[in-house]
Amino acid sequence: MEKDRPIGVTILAVLAGIAALIAAYHTLQFLGIFQFRVGPFSFRDFNLFGALMYGLLTWVYVWLVQMLWKVDPSAWLFLVVITIFNLILAFIGMIGAGDWADFGWSVFLNAIILIYCMLPGVRRSFGTS
Repeated sequence: MEKDRPIGVTILAVLAGIAALIAAYHTLQFLGIFQFRVGPFSFRDFNLFGALMYGLLTWVYVWLVQMLWKVDPSAWLFLVVITIFNLILAFIGMIGAGDWADFGWSVFLNAIILIYCMLPGVRRSFGTS
């Protein structure tokens, strides 16, 4: 039996897919393929730990999109936890190697996802309200 997928859940799945693309971009930055920008300067940096963390986060977001698409009830809580984890990683990245230009989109998108997850209609769709 196929479950109805409300529009709010579809929007969350799309936002999680965009977050996966941003996490993949940060993975490539930490591998030294794309540059970091600090003000007028840009540089390449290799950081294996950062690349592993963002690579894992990319994989988790792709898996989470699949869970959201199937309207899995545990997907809501998992998305909230992963979004908070991604916000922490982005702030650590801003402190360590980058600035707002590098991690601003990640912070903005994850804040939107977190706020959207807390809306009553979305929580009701997953049966968590």
